[in-house]
Amino acid sequence: MSGHTAAELDHEERRYLQIFAYLAVLTAAEIGVTYAPMARVAIVLLLVVLAATKAALVALFYMHLVNEKRTLTWIALTPAILCVFLLFMLFPDLLHSTRGRVHEQPPAAAAEGHH
Repeated sequence: MSGHTAAELDHEERRYLQIFAYLAVLTAAEIGVTYAPMARVAIVLLLVVLAATKAALVALFYMHLVNEKRTLTWIALTPAILCVFLLFMLFPDLLHSTRGRVHEQPPAAAAEGHH
């Protein structure tokens, strides 16, 4: 036996269905954002926020992290925080290395300029 009452099981099932509905709404919002007449950067940022929200909902409720000790939550969040930190730390280097490739002349145009 699981040790849970029928009322607790009903509450859990209701919560799972609520989270499922939230995830469906967020997925629909993601699809809507892709068709929105906005700047590409804004679309990408909104999609990242929506995806992070969905990931947090899944981790908290379907992986039962909401009921765990805070220590386990920090263990789960630390790699995500480090990933975001490293992404922002490496982003200027990425911009610098791609900027040169975008603005350099194609080989054929460079060869014509030397004649």
